[in-house]
Amino acid sequence: MGFTMDAQVADALAPIAEAAAGTIPPPVGDVAARRVAFEQLIAHIDGAQPTPTDVTSGDFMLTTADGTPMRLRWYTKSGSQSGRAAVYFHGGGMILGHLDLFDGVVSRYVSASGTPILSVDYRRAPEHPHPTPVEDAYAGLVWLHENAAGLGVDPARVAVFGDSAGGGLAAAVSILARDRQGPRIARQILVMPMLDDRNVTPDPRLEPFVGTWTWDDNRTGWRALLGDAAGGGDVSPYAAPARLADCTGLPPAYIEVGQLDIFRDEDLTYALRLSRAGVPVEFHLHPGVPHEFDGIAFTADVAKRVYADRIRALNSF
Repeated sequence: MGFTMDAQVADALAPIAEAAAGTIPPPVGDVAARRVAFEQLIAHIDGAQPTPTDVTSGDFMLTTADGTPMRLRWYTKSGSQSGRAAVYFHGGGMILGHLDLFDGVVSRYVSASGTPILSVDYRRAPEHPHPTPVEDAYAGLVWLHENAAGLGVDPARVAVFGDSAGGGLAAAVSILARDRQGPRIARQILVMPMLDDRNVTPDPRLEPFVGTWTWDDNRTGWRALLGDAAGGGDVSPYAAPARLADCTGLPPAYIEVGQLDIFRDEDLTYALRLSRAGVPVEFHLHPGVPHEFDGIAFTADVAKRVYADRIRALNSF
């Protein structure tokens, strides 16, 4: 018996599939076309749910190591003083998305959990290939630690959090902080993370269900980030965490992925390798759902379960 998509999720995704029917997807390497298409979809998803009124935000600027100013946005819930905080990195395959597109998403996480979040507007490939995105992400973590007292944050209770490419960045920042003996990370929250540049060959069992992020999209993202090194033998784990040889000493991890997601195998493998290295892991494999399904099918039962798990993870450190 083969895979089937969750019925509620399939109903929610059907209009998007119908709109895409008959269109020709952009070729591998066409970043500009993907930015237009995906950023329109992200904006639609972000606006489909109400933005909480009990969350306030404010922007800060930091100067990166190469002298570039970078925006950070600090979100807090009115009346909440938990002492926790998370540093958030948005998705987008390393090539698209920006801080403003995820404003509602982050606000909803903060409203539901009470945990303040610092959203980092890291630079994207191909204009800014590796190591710029991960160094930007790490700089955001360092900034939060350096400013923890003024923000009412306990430096021992800071997590890194991201989805898709942002989940990959959260994993990479965790490795970087360990290796540099940098800021303490209380938890890494990896939502359907993009971890492995070698994942470019379609799986025929998954192909009928893949739409929101394909292997051609994945190949485009990794090539933009790594150039000709993508898929080769000399890729840094700070770019592709699946390349990490030694997982010992990394922060406790929450990892989730859908069974119809092209990142399924790399996420399963990473969770197993962390566990074998003695890292506490909570792992969820959700049957019947593809990549980033929850933003569109947010009323589906499985999306509600997924969201509850993320909120619990944000309250767990």
